Amino acid sequence: MADTRVRETFGTEELACCLSHYDLGVVFSIKEFARGSRRAPKIIIECEKGRFLFKRRNKGVEEAKKVAFTHQIQLRLAEQNFPLPHLLGTRGENNSMLVLHDRIYEMQEYIVGSIYDGSPAATEQGGHALGLYHKLLTDFESDFEPVTASYHNAKAIHQSIQKTAVTLQPQIEQNPQLQQTIEFLQNSYYHCAEAVNNLGLRDWPTQIVHGDWHPGNMLFRDHLVVAVIDYDTARLQQRIIDLANGALQFSIVGGGEDPSQWPEYLDMNRFRRFLEGYDAVNVITTDELRATPFLMCEAMIAEAAIPIAQTGAFGRFDGGAFLTMIQRKVQWIFDHAKELVGIMTDEVLGQNQFVAAAESVEPPDDEEAMEE
Repeated sequence: MADTRVRETFGTEELACCLSHYDLGVVFSIKEFARGSRRAPKIIIECEKGRFLFKRRNKGVEEAKKVAFTHQIQLRLAEQNFPLPHLLGTRGENNSMLVLHDRIYEMQEYIVGSIYDGSPAATEQGGHALGLYHKLLTDFESDFEPVTASYHNAKAIHQSIQKTAVTLQPQIEQNPQLQQTIEFLQNSYYHCAEAVNNLGLRDWPTQIVHGDWHPGNMLFRDHLVVAVIDYDTARLQQRIIDLANGALQFSIVGGGEDPSQWPEYLDMNRFRRFLEGYDAVNVITTDELRATPFLMCEAMIAEAAIPIAQTGAFGRFDGGAFLTMIQRKVQWIFDHAKELVGIMTDEVLGQNQFVAAAESVEPPDDEEAMEE
């Protein structure tokens, strides 16, 4: 079915007024940039000063506070040469955020780069960039109170997993095994959350994290990260929440149009290289290593459950088939948790005393997960 939703655009007078607040020199061309939210129009501007991406955001005072917070993060990172699109300030006041008629605008560099190619070198750079991001923001403070929720042990996720049984009821009637899949995922999510909490997550320090670290939020050139984008998901969490999700996103293996044909395994080489890149700049602790497989399972389940509970589908994929695929991948991580931690300890940290971390991981089998 074709997507008939209308993408918002800039009005001629609106755009002329906005651009008058920036020192761009002669403007050579303006082209629509039809990506991202349809409610946030974007254009690419070619001008004497270079190439820029101009964007309108949502309205409201709270949105302005949030944008100011994300801009503080971007400016802090830019000062320390982190790879990201630099914000262009307004003429005179040099404000990174333009507010006109209760609307919020921002202008930033347009950086040319390629998408993630799945290579070991690019994967390692993806981990290195996350390690640097966390390191540079370790002591970052702001008056804004950021979101603290995540995919870990969230009430909304528990509820979404339960709701999938209602949304997918017609499929369950045709395939009763799907009910067992949902129960497996529900119990696995609970088990993984408990395992991470038992490692002491609540006592670990929190800091500003990215919140959505995946290859699609990066641009590459010659396997190097030239820009990290999308800072709207920044929040206050333990860094391992970010790291585990990043390790998953860079090592998960997809497939074609049929999720039942997707392999259940992770790409172990990419998993290792991502963590090597991170650890090279920001050392991973023993308990963080032990928590990673469980958090990866939580992240997978959460990402699948929310949209399927709402619509019965995951994008273009059938919801029941997608959940069954997630079950296979979660089970694979349970079966290979010791191996995953072993890769991190033996090859990433290279210290024999951390081998005990791998040996202490006792993932549940199907029956144990179902009984919790």
